[in-house]
Amino acid sequence: MNFAVGHSPVEAVKHLFALLEAREINYVLVGGIALLYYVEGRNTQDLDLVLAVKDLDKLAEVEIIERDVYFARGEFEGVRVDFLLTNNPLFRRVQEEYTTRVQFLGQEVSLGTVEGLLLLKMYALPSLYRQGDFGRVSLYENDIAALVYKYEPDTEGLLEVVGEYVGEGDRASLRDIVAEIRDRVRRFKKGRGG
Repeated sequence: MNFAVGHSPVEAVKHLFALLEAREINYVLVGGIALLYYVEGRNTQDLDLVLAVKDLDKLAEVEIIERDVYFARGEFEGVRVDFLLTNNPLFRRVQEEYTTRVQFLGQEVSLGTVEGLLLLKMYALPSLYRQGDFGRVSLYENDIAALVYKYEPDTEGLLEVVGEYVGEGDRASLRDIVAEIRDRVRRFKKGRGG
């Protein structure tokens, strides 16, 4: 297989998926691009993948720019790739339990389910609040609202799951945040006559 540099971002993403499949790497597409599969209107330029450290080490073609115990950021043919590493127990659980196979860009890929994407967004929110990253907080809350609006998932059950991986204070904050999002979705549906 040829994974030549210099293609469009779409071609680079296709090449990366082909590389992952060829090397039999267990991955899950999550983040903004995954969200596009479920809802319209999300604008994103990077790719987010859940995978194991041992599998990340098999991807010499990805230039790793940053890396810590749970995350890595790299570049592949001009596309930024963020890796959520399965050293994190929640990321591993999403990979094991909240994944489906779908057709995406003309090939079959492993994609996080609606519930998997929601778990990751909920898990990240308390940290983003602590960092004062209002831009990303707003984006993540809107992503959650869009998924809740369209799919009506069991948010109480998801809060229970994510609650296993965050501290007590974060659990309380998440309950309040998700309750506000559900109220917003309810008001929107009521306003639209739904």
